[in-house]
Amino acid sequence: MNDEDDRRFYRLRAPHHTEGSTAVTVRVTEGADLYLAVGGGRRRMYLTPAEAWALWRCLSEAVASTGAPPDWIRVPINPKSR
Repeated sequence: MNDEDDRRFYRLRAPHHTEGSTAVTVRVTEGADLYLAVGGGRRRMYLTPAEAWALWRCLSEAVASTGAPPDWIRVPINPKSR
């Protein structure tokens, strides 16, 4: 099995206020850091699993403080192999 087989991609598009949408992608590779890309990879970061959990916790609290979640966020996100 090669690295390509061990990768899972989780992707969601966030509506943009003025035009189109912004892609948010997280790549999970077994035994490696997670890779986060926002906006087609212009903003990207590698995170260890521990850092990803800390980010998740901080983001969930911070975003929850801004109000109720929008309807577009309530969609299932299934991992893709590519």
